[in-house]
Amino acid sequence: MKYVAEYRDAARARALAAAIGAEAAAGAAYAFMEFCGGHTHAISRYGLEDLLPPAIRLIHGPGCPVCVLPVGRIDAAIALARDPRVTLCTYADLMRVPASKGTSLQKAKAGGADIRMVYSTLDALRIAAAEPSREVVFFAIGFETTTPPTAVAVQRAARDGLTNFSVFCNHVLTPVAMRAILATGGEAAVRLDGFVGPAHVSTIIGTAPYRQIAADHRKPVVVAGFEPLDVMQAILLLVRQVNAGRAEVENQYIRAVTETGNQRAQAAIAEVFELRDRFEWRGLGWVAHSALRLRPAFARFDAEARFGMATPAASDNPACECGAILRGVKRPAECRLFGRACTPETPMGSCMVSSEGACAAHWTYGRFRRRTQPAEPAHATRVRSA
Repeated sequence: MKYVAEYRDAARARALAAAIGAEAAAGAAYAFMEFCGGHTHAISRYGLEDLLPPAIRLIHGPGCPVCVLPVGRIDAAIALARDPRVTLCTYADLMRVPASKGTSLQKAKAGGADIRMVYSTLDALRIAAAEPSREVVFFAIGFETTTPPTAVAVQRAARDGLTNFSVFCNHVLTPVAMRAILATGGEAAVRLDGFVGPAHVSTIIGTAPYRQIAADHRKPVVVAGFEPLDVMQAILLLVRQVNAGRAEVENQYIRAVTETGNQRAQAAIAEVFELRDRFEWRGLGWVAHSALRLRPAFARFDAEARFGMATPAASDNPACECGAILRGVKRPAECRLFGRACTPETPMGSCMVSSEGACAAHWTYGRFRRRTQPAEPAHATRVRSA
């Protein structure tokens, strides 16, 4: 634990906070969006906002893969799972995401649908190999981080001649979403001065894909790790870039991220997947070239084609502000359902369900509570004292 503890040292955290406060320009305001659910939870867990000067505002972005999936895609998966021929394999955090008409994958499973939680794509392959009479469909979601395992699963299914395995593909692309956020106008827009770039995604794609975004929109990007000192150092680097009028890509997470990323993983993705013309995101709507589908060479593993799947038109609960929270326009506590009708036990929106959702982070670590004097939230994890 010594290595990890060094990134949670309280004295170093206070020193970074002091440096940020000293370098923040007098009378200036800075708005930085973290584009990763892991960063959102680290910020809430360690109370980093309490350390920062009032001039720094952290905004939660659409970095939760479960959260950005629209209701219609969940509905489509539930309809498929109710086919008596089908075994639907999914990650656990999708099970309780609210779908239309009060349904969810968990409720469909309780109603008799063969839905199984798996820990990896290889679990789904093993089920398909062990039960050749079943049509095994893997419900694939996530950003570039989880796309390579899906690509490998499809490659192995092709190699092993599995004829009863397919993928319901919902993999989406981070850089395109960042551009969509920056291109949003009107009341849906949020003012941003820079991004705390995602960690896990960047281990796959590297830092190079952010360069054009920074150049085109004049917004700095600093890729950061998940520990509290990682995030604090990234904020300091962003403040320095804004003060200097620079808009560059910097890599704080040098212990895991490179400029070019994981080229072997990128090759697997390129072999198996191609761009969709457009894809719907919760909060962002339809975004061109923002998601992946299987290439024609692997079309036999495409569940949408195999089963003639259709994505029904569906909307979130009209009182749920998950879409606005994902765009950074609202904070979780600004949703009138938050902490009342919507809690982790009774989630009304995906931002409260997922382990990477902003609402779940704010609830778990008590960040929504107003305090009359500085105090640590009841569930907060302490930054290690020196």
